[in-house]
Parts: sequence; C-alpha cells; structure tokens
Amino acid sequence: MDKFTLETAPQYERHYNEDSFWKKVTREASQVGAKVLYPALQLYFLLQSKEVPVKAKTFIIGALGYLILPTDLIPDFIPAMGFTDDLTAIFLTLRTVSKHLTPEINRQAKEQTDKLLNKKNG
Repeated sequence: MDKFTLETAPQYERHYNEDSFWKKVTREASQVGAKVLYPALQLYFLLQSKEVPVKAKTFIIGALGYLILPTDLIPDFIPAMGFTDDLTAIFLTLRTVSKHLTPEINRQAKEQTDKLLNKKNG
C-alpha cells in the first residue's frame, strides 16, 4: 500500500494542514453544528486511516482544504449560507469515498462531534 503524505498531493498542501483544520472546526463548531462537523470529521478520520488509498485521500484533502480556506465561493461569515459551499464539497467527497467508511470511523467522528459541541455521551 502506498504511504500517504502531503508530498503525494503537493497542490493541496498550502490549503490543508491538520493544525488549520482543528483550529477551524474548534472555532466554528457551535456555528456550523453537527450537520457540518460530523461529515467533516468523517473525512478527517478517513484521511488518518491506513486502509484508504492515496487517490481517495487526495479528494479528502481537497474538501478539507476548501473547508479551511479563509475565502471561498460563499464566505463563511454569511449567516445561514456561509458553509453551504463547504458542505457541498464535503458531501460530494463523502459520496466519492463512502465505500471506505467503517463503523469505527463513524464512531470516532460522532464522539469528536459530541466533544466539540460539548454534548455528553450516553
């Protein structure tokens, strides 16, 4: 299996990095809610999986890179509309890579979503 690094997808490196992703989702969690967080975190945990091929990870990096871009098609600060384009990119990517989703990835995404939204598990 190919080892994945950002060097395998250098065109996305300046848009996506783990620090920027976590800063964005932590900062925007309460504004975007679970409808954006959960699928974004599914992609994040797919990206971490050794079972996901490099080609799928390239799509994931593109979608997550778009999420954290400070400027995109619809600026994120616009109420009710700002994350529509981000969500579209996330859902299209999820549909493309969905065969790689596992119950464990879904569990990790759910737990992290709940944690970011300060929900109690149970």
